[in-house]
Amino acid sequence: MEKILIFGHKNPDTDSICSALVYADIKSKLKQNVEAVRLGEVNGETKFALDTFNVEAPRLVQTVANETDRVILVDHNERQQSAVDIEKVRVVEVIDHHRIANFETSDPLYFRAEPVGCTATILKKVYKENGLEIDKKMAGLMLSAIISDSLLFKSPTCTEEDIAAARELAEIAGVDADSYGLDMLKAGADVSSKTIEQLLSLDAKEFTMGNAKVEIAQVNAVGVEEVLERKAEIEEALNRVIEQKGLDLFLFVVTDILTNDSTAIAVGQAAKAVEQAFNVTLDNNKAVLAGVVSRKKQIVPPLTDALN
Repeated sequence: MEKILIFGHKNPDTDSICSALVYADIKSKLKQNVEAVRLGEVNGETKFALDTFNVEAPRLVQTVANETDRVILVDHNERQQSAVDIEKVRVVEVIDHHRIANFETSDPLYFRAEPVGCTATILKKVYKENGLEIDKKMAGLMLSAIISDSLLFKSPTCTEEDIAAARELAEIAGVDADSYGLDMLKAGADVSSKTIEQLLSLDAKEFTMGNAKVEIAQVNAVGVEEVLERKAEIEEALNRVIEQKGLDLFLFVVTDILTNDSTAIAVGQAAKAVEQAFNVTLDNNKAVLAGVVSRKKQIVPPLTDALN
């Protein structure tokens, strides 16, 4: 039987990488021929998690149709966030926790999307539903994904189900969720050595909002000053990406993991929508978004409304 590839979105975060590995473990235990792969580089936070639990990163691929005709998507469903040749393969499953947009298939599929804070929270249930044991490594990866997506349970996307799952997984993994989680987030928040291009692509996603083509990139930091010192360079790079991709808006968001506030830099012809969406005034393309930490729940919905 031909191998099925499992992967998360472009510019993968910890949930995308870990959920691909975890779902591949589930499928393998169910005697299916699968492989977890990734569509981008592993960031510092994810590397910390993989190293801690001694798990090798998935193989990097540029395209998928040259290897298989069937794929499984985790942690995303929007086609512009997926493999560049996603239209050439059959999507047989989706496991996700985001909005559903720009997605259609010619064949029936298994589609599971739940309003929880993390894909890994869903996958923990899949183990139980199939009577499968969760080992220490997979527990550690799922815990890491939940901590990442919930900003250590502080994000408004975090549910009681996520917290309960994380506590149980931490016990299996043999770590303290809070102390391990803070160490992991700090590892991901060290952006001192990152180039401007790396900052913009660490966790970037493209969206269609109304008639607008939008890209939103988000980085976590311990304090935002170090990143904002490079604002002029960031704006130059944002404008280059806008021209290359034909974007109407590029919103770059720096989230302080200690204060739970974000600072946004908005560039593009639709930048004024940011003011309407968040009730702020852009000062030299910049505004503070108080209490905003979640792209999925606090940024995408109001910006989509504004652009519609």
